[in-house]
Amino acid sequence: MEQKALSKWLKIILIDVGICGLIVYLMIIPSYGQSLVFDYPEFSNRFWPWLTFLWASGIPCYTALVFGWKISSNIGRDRSFSNENAKYLKWISWLAAGDGIFFFVGNVILLFADMSHPGVALLSLLIVFAGVAVAVAAAALSHLIQKAAVLQEQSDLTI
Repeated sequence: MEQKALSKWLKIILIDVGICGLIVYLMIIPSYGQSLVFDYPEFSNRFWPWLTFLWASGIPCYTALVFGWKISSNIGRDRSFSNENAKYLKWISWLAAGDGIFFFVGNVILLFADMSHPGVALLSLLIVFAGVAVAVAAAALSHLIQKAAVLQEQSDLTI
């Protein structure tokens, strides 16, 4: 696959992921919360803290999508193995790890504030695991791209 075609497909995928995320964050989660409040009115005081918490957890995800867009643009310009892409992947790694930690700590705080259930806090460990997996994968890719960038620089200097 050509670099420009790959870049185009990556950008289409990033746009689709962003749209799906918006649908989940702005439509599905609030409507599910409203239906829970309708069925269980005693949970009405938990709706806005949880909704705000979940929306805040989406900020690092969309920041990572922006970095992914920049990486895709670099791929389209035939700069796949660059220090810039390695830096963006390192940022994605930090964002994923930070979001996982934020999600777990937020669930624990909501649990201690009596706005959550212990089962929900335990299920949040799955989200934390996914965040750690993305963080490790992005960190490994960042390291490999950094090494490839050094090799490419050395190769470019050879006659």
